[in-house]
Amino acid sequence: MKISANHQIECTSLPILSSRNQGWENILVEQFQHPAGEGKTYYSDEHSICLSLAPRPVSLLLTQGDKTRTELYAKGDFGIVPAQMPLFARWNSDDRFLQIRIASRWLQSVARETLDRNPDRLELLPEFRTRDSQIEAIGMMLLSELKRENLGGRLYVESLANVLAVHLLRQYAAAKPRLTVYEGGLPERQLLQVLEYINEHLNQDIKLADLAHLLSLSQFHFSHLFKQSIGTAPYQYLLQQRVERAKQLLKQTNRSIVDIAFLCGFNSHSHLSKQFRQFTGMTPKAYRAN
Repeated sequence: MKISANHQIECTSLPILSSRNQGWENILVEQFQHPAGEGKTYYSDEHSICLSLAPRPVSLLLTQGDKTRTELYAKGDFGIVPAQMPLFARWNSDDRFLQIRIASRWLQSVARETLDRNPDRLELLPEFRTRDSQIEAIGMMLLSELKRENLGGRLYVESLANVLAVHLLRQYAAAKPRLTVYEGGLPERQLLQVLEYINEHLNQDIKLADLAHLLSLSQFHFSHLFKQSIGTAPYQYLLQQRVERAKQLLKQTNRSIVDIAFLCGFNSHSHLSKQFRQFTGMTPKAYRAN
């Protein structure tokens, strides 16, 4: 066992996959596989979601706070452990799960900006075994990003994290807030402002917060209105524009494909090639020769 600076106690086994070094902010996603055993966790400033990935149901004895339950967790089942709540777990067979840790201060910020809630009154409730198709879907998309080494980019992960945060606040907080969803898309002037910003910063690591800040909107509402305006999510539009810029450079310059990848905001030749093939059906080299 070990104790870290975050006042946490956890099993010493390392995750199979982790977003720790991928630059994801406010959210940590890790995949674990453990033989039968037991462990404890305590996170002082993070809420934790554990989503079962086990191919066969696993019997888990869980103690959260002063409550203890023993239940079978099948693939897709999950539990929520709020920040500052100790958890003890004992399982009787091989267990596989995805752990999503969300910074409590960031969740408070989302509550204030998106739901117009006083974050000081925010209380996330603990959950034992439960099912929620939206949380399962978001968890699997985050896992896919881990396996693909963040191929979709930080903007994609931030979009998923915001949707997850708002869903947690609406469904698993002590007081269920109402979410005002704006309709009709962005005004043309604001949309053009965002599109111009993306065009001018294609080679940089554009964050969802950067785009939302331009219009003084929450990240959740910005994403919703942007998609209403042009029919595609911000991260999808960003990828499309990076591929379009790559196409221009491939045809109009003699720069190397590696240089073009970095000029268009991709982190490697292979990253560009995978996205380029997805959008065009061919590799950058084949496109240039065509």
